[in-house]
Order: sequence, then structure tokens, then C-alpha cells
Amino acid sequence: MSGIDRRSFMMQAAGGIAGMALLSELALADPPVSSDPIRTAVIGMGQQGRAILGELAKLQAVKVVALCDADERRLGAAQRRSPDAAVYASHEALLENAREFDAVIIATPTHEHVAPARACIEAGKHVYLEAPIAHTIDDAKAIAAAARDAKGVFAVGLLARSNPIYKLARTFFRSDAVRDVVALRAQNFRKTSWRVPASDADRERAFNWRLDPDLSLGLEGEWGVHQYDVFQWYTSRYPSIIRGSGSIRLHNDGRRVDDTVHVQLGMSDKTYIDYQASLASSFGGRYEVLHGTNATIKLAWTHGWMFKEADAPTQGWEVYANRQQYFNDEGITLIADATKLASQGKLKEGIGLPNDSLYYGLEDFYRSIIENQPPVCTADEGMRATVVAILAHRAVVKGLPVTVRDEDLAGLG
Repeated sequence: MSGIDRRSFMMQAAGGIAGMALLSELALADPPVSSDPIRTAVIGMGQQGRAILGELAKLQAVKVVALCDADERRLGAAQRRSPDAAVYASHEALLENAREFDAVIIATPTHEHVAPARACIEAGKHVYLEAPIAHTIDDAKAIAAAARDAKGVFAVGLLARSNPIYKLARTFFRSDAVRDVVALRAQNFRKTSWRVPASDADRERAFNWRLDPDLSLGLEGEWGVHQYDVFQWYTSRYPSIIRGSGSIRLHNDGRRVDDTVHVQLGMSDKTYIDYQASLASSFGGRYEVLHGTNATIKLAWTHGWMFKEADAPTQGWEVYANRQQYFNDEGITLIADATKLASQGKLKEGIGLPNDSLYYGLEDFYRSIIENQPPVCTADEGMRATVVAILAHRAVVKGLPVTVRDEDLAGLG
């Protein structure tokens, strides 16, 4: 986060509140190591699939052996990055050579997840599936049901659960550091069109599924799923009612999917998650804020801060923290190894994560495979998060409150 962003947020903090940068750079686990690289196939060579290839290249335990996409040009471009990988035009063709790979990463459009996910589970492969896991509740539940009988690891890419800063901040949240929840809010503002250029009408329709109201879960679903899950993971609770609205504020290009949305997810105790997302403005970027009676936590994916109330009890660790003055407030910087950072001249500048959240999600997936451990995010957790995202989309589209029933969040028998 830039100094301007940090300064702006500090100025908004109430007088007497202390800010602590939650940084776990030196507490990061070593990447998983395997004597034999895990042979991996990647299905979906769009923007997310290409990002996945970039992160996999950092993991020594992984060997990309197969690429799959229905678009020949995308497949060719991906093969230039992984020249030793075999290429396939469909997941069915890929699975005809199932003995050639051990793990599969599925990064197709959301509405195309269900078929390859179920087929790869049935083939006994380790599967990493992007979130949201499906674009209908029935498909999400079908995937989760299939994953319960999986022979391999099945992991869902809800990335906050693997993010070291979010894991660290969660320990504070679940202790007495924050105490009683007052309010929960989040935003994702990114000024972009969401439109992918294409050379012909067929490719334009395929590439721009996010702008197809029959296929897309909109900003409230595709982006919101990750941020709603932060609160659901921290509190171990799900909303009971969702309200939403949306509009087109900038991109008047004939699209029928809103470029700006506002969602309220109400809990049974009358606390709310207040969420906004927009393609029309970038100010503030992406973050989550958890207000409590003892402290407030702000999380921004590569950085995190906690602002203690003036009357909050001390817990002992504060005396070891680096203290900085931010306007009228004293900022307490919490760093995993202050001595080492001081020797590097980094103690006062603050350090964020060295990698994107996607890297840590993939790293955890392979660690689960190598160490025979449960995934960080299970199929059932991914299903419930997806159902909330789908119902949020429904609330925005209908402009009416949507009740979240117990049976909505329950898996198939």
C-alpha cells in the first residue's frame, strides 16, 4: 500500500487509537518440497489461468505437464510459457491421458467449473478449484458432494484463508484484541471495463462471460465471494438476510451487468457486512475492515493494520513493538522479526507480502498434497461461500431482500 493510502487511513482513525501494521513476512512457511515434482495440468488459459502459470513457476515442487483450453490461440500463447507441456482442447481429451498428471487446477469461467471438477474428482486427481466454485447453487452442491468422496486433495481457492497476514490478523480477531464486533465493511474499487478484447463475435461472447447476465454473478459474486468469506471465516458465521442494489455508473456500452454494486449481508445478531464494488472508480482499492469495541482491523491483502482503542487493555506484546507517530495518533508497528528488519533498514518503512495471495493459495494446495493434510479451504466451505455469493447476486439483480435459509448452506445428503 502506498504511503498516501496509509496516511489517508491513519487520518480517519479516531484520536487516541493506535495503528499496528500486521506483518508476518518472516513467519512465512517454506514452500513445499517434493522429491518428485507434482505433475500438474491447468484447465483454462484466460487471465486467471495465465496468472496461475506465473505463480506455479515459483514452486519447485510443481511441474506443469498439460494445458487445456478450447481457444486455440490462448492455448498456443500459454504453451509458449510452458513449452514442455502437452496441450488439449477439452478436459475430456485431457483425461484420456490421466496417467500423465497428478493434480489439476481449474481456472475456467465460473459457469464451466462443474463438468471438469466432477470429472477430475472421479478420475482420482488432486483438484484446486477457483472461487466461486459454480454459478448455480445446484452445481455448487453437486461439486461439494462429489468432493466428499475424493481420493485426492480437493481445495477451493478462497485466498484470504492462505494469506499469511490474514491468518495472523485472524488470531488477533479471535482473541480479546478486538472483542465485540461493532461493524464489518469491505470494498473493491478497480476502474476497468471488465471487457476482454476479441477478434470475432464468437470469441467476444466466450471471453466476456462476466458481462453476460445469464452466466455472470457480477461484481457482487465474482469479487464479493472472496471478501464475504473473510468475515465468514473470522466469525464462523453466515448471513441470514442479504440486500443489494446495483447500477451502471460509467460503462454505458450496452452491458446488462452492473458496474457498481452495494450489498448488505445481515447476521442474526443485527451486525452487518457492508460491501461495495465498482468498475467506475479505483479510490481506496480493495480492503476489509472489522470494527470492534477494543480495536479495529483493516486488511488490504498485502498489508494489514490494527488500531487499538485508547481504553483497550494491553496484552503484553505491545512493549516489543516499534512505535511511530501518525499525526495525533501513535502507530504501533507489529513485525515478526524487528531485529532482522532493523538490520535491513526496513523497520520503519513497513513490509507487505512478497507474493500475491494466489501464490499462497497454490502453495497451500501443494503442501496439502505432499504432507497429506486437509486443504485450507474445503469443498463444503467453498460451497457455502459460493451460495452466499449467488444469493448476493440474486439480491442485487432483484433489488429485493433475499433470505439465507439453513438448507441453502447445507450440502447434498
